[in-house]
Amino acid sequence: MDQTILPLRVFIGFDPAETVAFNVLAHSILTRASRPVSITPVALKQLGGLMTRARNPLQSTEFSFSRFLTPALSGYHGWSLFIDCDMLVLDDIAKLFALADDRFAVQVIKHQHHPVEDVKFLGAVQTKYEKKNWSSVMLFNNARCTRLTPDYVNTASGLELHQFKWLEDDGLIGELPHRWGHLVDYDPEVPADQISLLHYTIGGPYFTEYRTCGYADLWFAEREAMLACSQIA
Repeated sequence: MDQTILPLRVFIGFDPAETVAFNVLAHSILTRASRPVSITPVALKQLGGLMTRARNPLQSTEFSFSRFLTPALSGYHGWSLFIDCDMLVLDDIAKLFALADDRFAVQVIKHQHHPVEDVKFLGAVQTKYEKKNWSSVMLFNNARCTRLTPDYVNTASGLELHQFKWLEDDGLIGELPHRWGHLVDYDPEVPADQISLLHYTIGGPYFTEYRTCGYADLWFAEREAMLACSQIA
């Protein structure tokens, strides 16, 4: 089958505390996509025996580790995108998939992110480590990620997973343009037309404490567009 007509596979981390964020993000993808898109929530209660590890006190979301099951959930075939739910897509997601490069096992935004705060949304501990936020947007070349078996994802340390130590070397990590991972209130503010994806990594405007965060107006506008109903004359 012609690969250009297959749906683009997008996996979004799901946490019950951020249900509205998931749905607004999905809407932002679907309304801008120029190709069919298949959106799958990575939700623990749907993973059954695939995800058995106990929750770590340092996890800020339920999908901190389950995100690395994306290649397994894709049958280790083709390309799949994983993204966190605390995001908003402002561009055609097909443009991101068009950047897929077979030279790499995974492609990410290589942030130089060194948070200064100790606490983020809902009182979660702000962990600090090399390659921070690289795993928030991952374009997986699934056939080259076969080491990410359910057993490995359940037993590897957090740093092994998030620092991509499951790869033979960092040369297998390709780089995506920064516009596909703008860190709200960390990165310098730029016009929205220079951004393809917003990441509300400290906390999104769906939390009361962050209603006035950067680019909050864009998130609220997306939510209203999702909730709007057209009247038939």
